[in-house]
Amino acid sequence: MSTQPPQHEHEESPADGVDDAESTPPAQQRREDAKADKRSRDAQRQAEADDAAKRDEPTRHIKVFRYDPEIEGKQEPRFDDFHVPFEKGMTVLDALIYARDQYDPSLTFRHSCRQAVCGSDAFFVNGDQRLGCKTQLSELDDPVRIEPLPHQEVVKDLVVDMDHFYEEMEAVDPYFDPDETPDGELEEQRQSRENREKVKMSTRCIWCGACFSSCNIAAGDNQYLGPAALNKAYRFAMDDREGESRKTERLETIEQEHGVWRCQTQFSCTNVCPKDIPLTEHIQELKREAVKKNLKFW
Repeated sequence: MSTQPPQHEHEESPADGVDDAESTPPAQQRREDAKADKRSRDAQRQAEADDAAKRDEPTRHIKVFRYDPEIEGKQEPRFDDFHVPFEKGMTVLDALIYARDQYDPSLTFRHSCRQAVCGSDAFFVNGDQRLGCKTQLSELDDPVRIEPLPHQEVVKDLVVDMDHFYEEMEAVDPYFDPDETPDGELEEQRQSRENREKVKMSTRCIWCGACFSSCNIAAGDNQYLGPAALNKAYRFAMDDREGESRKTERLETIEQEHGVWRCQTQFSCTNVCPKDIPLTEHIQELKREAVKKNLKFW
């Protein structure tokens, strides 16, 4: 998986090192227009910051990663600076929404519930994977540097392609498949209190991809299931309502070459999980279950 936006190479002419198409008047004019547009945006942001300073309003400085492969002049990755008015309780997502609504409507990022439940607004903030809606600006040092999740292809600005992450999650069949179901039409499948406590934390995964982005193994092994998918496998394999035959099949899936044995117990996934799921512990327990499954006494 790529960790950076695609780099665009330009062929140089042997005469002067400048592409003929790039040296034409229209191309030069587009470059000048792009520079003028950037100067205009910078001047507007500076004016907003100056106005806030005159009114003695506190502001926070955010540096936001920008990249748009479809717009000429924006295909080279860069950072844009915004100074946003600060209020107590303001989150990184609040700051991004303000910057988009007040300064630059082309600023692109995902968000939905704003309650740390949907998992759509995971970013790389000041060097750590975080949920934008859960991260308080007051906890961060200026400038607040906001980037897309590492180790995933950047689509535009802070939006990354999540298809591969979802494919790994689906690879572990994240649903129940019991051997037997209750006879009564309305009878529920009962679970003991002790077993519920055992799997409780694993059920809190919101599919944000923060753990997957932080994992060095996933960055280097495109087939590694990753901590989120393995946690999902744990959630069902350890549930006492899971059928024994289905549990065996699930363990066979996660103990393959690119499964649990690729984990090097770095705890990076556990450290960045916004729901405090002990992901590394769950992976290690799956390893123990896989070993026990293969033990034979005769």
